[in-house]
Amino acid sequence: MARPQRMCVVCRTMKDKAELIRVVRSKDGEFSLDPTGKMPGRGAYVCRDGDCIRRLEKVKGLERAFKGAVPRDVKDAVQSLGGE
Repeated sequence: MARPQRMCVVCRTMKDKAELIRVVRSKDGEFSLDPTGKMPGRGAYVCRDGDCIRRLEKVKGLERAFKGAVPRDVKDAVQSLGGE
């Protein structure tokens, strides 16, 4: 059985869903990281690769995916998962 594939909002490459970091926006507009990949809401994915995480802010990947501002603490949480 094929594994689900998702696209990184930074490098735009398709990877297994399990290899990516998922940021989710709930119906209430709350942002959070989704370690399970099963939380309800709109999701955006970022590679765990340090280069993609470093470039995330510059290319405004999350802002593009969610069509609006993303809280600083969510971006910082993604950065911390990159091992920086």
